[in-house]
Amino acid sequence: MFINRALQEISFKIVYYGPGLSGKTTNLEYIHRHLAPSMRSDLVTLNTREERTLYFDFMQLELGRIKGQKPRFNLYTVPGQVYYRFSRKIILKGVDGLVFVADSQRSRMGENLDSLLDLERNLIEMGFSLETFPWVIQYNKRDLRDVETIETMQAKLNFFGTAHFEAVAPNGTEVLSTLKTIITNVITKLELVA
Repeated sequence: MFINRALQEISFKIVYYGPGLSGKTTNLEYIHRHLAPSMRSDLVTLNTREERTLYFDFMQLELGRIKGQKPRFNLYTVPGQVYYRFSRKIILKGVDGLVFVADSQRSRMGENLDSLLDLERNLIEMGFSLETFPWVIQYNKRDLRDVETIETMQAKLNFFGTAHFEAVAPNGTEVLSTLKTIITNVITKLELVA
């Protein structure tokens, strides 16, 4: 969180984290398409030749007022591929809330676990833990054939019992609900601290 008293603004950083090709970028693209241009900035995307996100996607949202301040929510995604581990650490700096986007396909459970453990390690290095940090889980790609049951995904990934959503990001199923919940969690934490 960054407070600019001169402009009466509070900036929050929300990062979408998860394995490569889990749907992090698709979430931001859907949000960008379905919010009024007056509420959001342009979507900045950096891609590799394989059309995967290289460093991050970034978008800024402006919503209402909090304690007389104008909040700005900066949304980022991290690259999911293992070889971008250092980039993920840089993008996480200053994070206020997290959306973990898990790929629901049975064949991707190992990658989901690796990515979630990588996230927890990075948070611990920053002095935090998923146990107390504002975050939610989105089980994406629920429309595909060979998906894991929600009960199994909950047992393997949601070890702290955070809010979870069953999503299909390309058509927007639970995308905005996920965003609203993490924003609420971040604001609630601010009000508890203030």
